[in-house]
Amino acid sequence: MSLTNWHEEKQSAWLYRIVTAAERDPKKSALFAELADAAESQARIWEKLITQGGDTLPEFQPSLRARLVARLIPALGPRALRPILAAMKVRGMSVYQGRPVHGGHAMPTSVAEVGRRHKSVEAGGNVRAAVFGVNDGLVSNAALIMGVAGATQDPKIVLLTGIAGLLAGAFSMAAGEYVSMRSQRELFEYQIALEREELEEYPLEEQEELALIYKARGLPKEHADELAAELMKDPEQALDALAREELGLNPDDLGSSWGAAGSSFAAFAVGGMVPLIPFMFGPSPWLMPGIVAVTGVALFVVGATLSLFTGKGAWWSGLRMMLIGGGAGLATYLLGSLLGGGLV
Repeated sequence: MSLTNWHEEKQSAWLYRIVTAAERDPKKSALFAELADAAESQARIWEKLITQGGDTLPEFQPSLRARLVARLIPALGPRALRPILAAMKVRGMSVYQGRPVHGGHAMPTSVAEVGRRHKSVEAGGNVRAAVFGVNDGLVSNAALIMGVAGATQDPKIVLLTGIAGLLAGAFSMAAGEYVSMRSQRELFEYQIALEREELEEYPLEEQEELALIYKARGLPKEHADELAAELMKDPEQALDALAREELGLNPDDLGSSWGAAGSSFAAFAVGGMVPLIPFMFGPSPWLMPGIVAVTGVALFVVGATLSLFTGKGAWWSGLRMMLIGGGAGLATYLLGSLLGGGLV
């Protein structure tokens, strides 16, 4: 494990130098330069342990992944690559989070406030994700149904298509969410394991890095040093703070992979079922108008609900969603009509 830690620190230092050169903000650039020096210092600690154990230290070579990321940093900038850099154990990514407050970033002023801003938005984020999931199911399945309805007037084919679209979309969303959550958890578990070992090996150096990040984000030097020292008194609290502030990871985002998959499946399925409601009343001349009507009402409700997160008027948000969803449905209906006519 010591050799892995040595390589991680050497690679982090190498990437820090590239980030330092690419970062245009002088404060952030200075932070990454100091973090590069700190990573080199920590690599020397691991180097000493390795050589004392009688092992030979190999020549440092950045991984292929690190070399690819290094090529992207000057082109896209560190902010755009924040999740990737966090995965590469480049600390200090939290300087790109939050909104400026009096020239700096919103900062905790005590140990009790560390992580509070993440927890305060967690419930709202879950509700928002659910609403977007319903909207995805509603728009995609309604557009699919309208496209097939434009190609054929057989209600059985349209219904079968709608059910297939609902199931395919719901399973696709669930699988994607599972992989996303699982990957995020694996990243966190790997990074936190390295961070835990480093915290045990050189706590003072980790404390200094944390204080550097707090200072770069606008906290006075004395206060930053005090807060970092206070956090380090509790190992678990220190790990939580290091994950948030050094790695830019939010432990509160790491829920159950299966739970996230089930929630995505349910949200998409709820939205996807709405255009199928008129089929419950059997075949009739009003089937297509019924699909359009229930879908339009549902789109308005979803748009109005999303206004809670955007601050826009509910009527305007609802009408806008109706126009966007209606436009998608109309486009697929016309394409279906053209394709259906050409196939007959």
